[in-house]
Amino acid sequence: MATSGPTVRKRQLGAELRRLRVSAGRLIEDAAAHLECSQAKISRVETGQAPITSRDVKDLLAWYGVTEEAQVAAVLQIHRDAQQRGWWEAYDDVLPSGMSTYAGLESDAVTLDVYEPILVNGLFQTEAYARAMISTEYEPDDVERLVRFRLERQSALTRSENPIAVWAIHEESALRRPLGGVDVMCAQLRQLAELSTLPNVNIQILAQAKGAHVGLNGGFTLLGFEQLTPPGVYLETAGGNIYLQRPADVRKFQHARDQLVGAANDPEDTIKMLERIEKEMN
Repeated sequence: MATSGPTVRKRQLGAELRRLRVSAGRLIEDAAAHLECSQAKISRVETGQAPITSRDVKDLLAWYGVTEEAQVAAVLQIHRDAQQRGWWEAYDDVLPSGMSTYAGLESDAVTLDVYEPILVNGLFQTEAYARAMISTEYEPDDVERLVRFRLERQSALTRSENPIAVWAIHEESALRRPLGGVDVMCAQLRQLAELSTLPNVNIQILAQAKGAHVGLNGGFTLLGFEQLTPPGVYLETAGGNIYLQRPADVRKFQHARDQLVGAANDPEDTIKMLERIEKEMN
């Protein structure tokens, strides 16, 4: 049985095919010529961004000199696991560019470290808050499907097996923005307080009184996976969504996260701060 979902398994498959290609002394252009496809396709397969047939996997393994039955079977099992359909794919036609990939990564992640300067993180949003936010950008029919998508994502927090561990830092200003109106925002604050009591959730607030800090360049999400899959960084921008895996990039955001944790409130004080913000809103 797969220990992770199809998005991560595609990346694991691609990484293994790349490792075997390099070990065999083959170049990307060699592999492309062997399969009679473009170099871009081989590159995308090796980064987990493009599908590959089982026949082509077997062909490459033989060409790379991989003949041990157990090794061939292990790679083909990863390929089979990567063909599973993720729940998020049912929403592909309404999701913004890159969001389907992120949903798959989030579903497979073991840990999330999040910095949110503008909005409440999607994993924590109430239905009313999510609807108010999404309605600013999408048509009514799409809004309802996107709200359902967002609520379905949240099951990762409370699933019976291996719920995702989330450490989220929100700017105080994001929690004071009455998105959807005061009543909606107050309900959202209460939900944050309730979620902060879960053993796998830590929520911090970065006070408005803080001056310049490392998070002023924008929000980010660090994703951690099981041991064989490297961590990554997800950035959501107006120009498109970006996923980074280069170790130097990941280290940069890990350092930023550590600085923000030190600058924000003690997690034990979060509920009191949320109650104070709610009181001041009413």
